[in-house]
Parts: sequence; structure tokens; C-alpha cells
Amino acid sequence: MADIRLDLASLLIDVECELRNLGEWSHVPPSPAALASTQPFCIDTLTFSQWMQFVFVVRMRSLLESDTPLPRQCGIAPMAEEYFRGLGLDVAELVRLLNTIDEKLSSAS
Repeated sequence: MADIRLDLASLLIDVECELRNLGEWSHVPPSPAALASTQPFCIDTLTFSQWMQFVFVVRMRSLLESDTPLPRQCGIAPMAEEYFRGLGLDVAELVRLLNTIDEKLSSAS
């Protein structure tokens, strides 16, 4: 399980790098109210890129650092594909990374 956690930590770094490469990494965090949304992906208050940065990456890192049980899957690659469709960005690498994260989580259960 430790190897999976190390792999996931590395993949999260890669996701951050890819979001930066795409120009989708923000230097300004959303408000606490925006982060408190109860909607899936905070769809009513954040862009998907903001959700990835300020919710997904942060929560996954917290789980990895605290040795908390990991989710059995995340399945966010399809959401990434849908969100970025039509934005003119090449997100193939980001989607690949997200699929790899999901595969790692699925194999850990």
C-alpha cells in the first residue's frame, strides 16, 4: 500500500504540473463559501480546474499524508474530458494522469 501512496503522490504532482502547463492553475484561492459547495465538483461555485486544484489535489494529498484509507475510485477523467472539450486545450496528458490515478485507487481496494 505504501508504494501506491507514493505513486499517487507523484501523480498528483504531475497533475499540478499539467494544470500549470495548460494555464489552468490559479494563484488566487476561491472563497471559503465557494469551497463549501455541496454540489458535485462544486459545479455551482468553481470551475472544474479550480475544483481539481483546490479540492481534489488538496484532499488527496491530505489522505495520503494522514494515512487515511483511500477512496476505491475517483472516476474524474470523463469529467475532465467533458469540461475541457471545446476549450482548445490538449488535455490528453491530464486525462491519462487522471485515468492512472483511478486505476491505482481501484487496484488498491
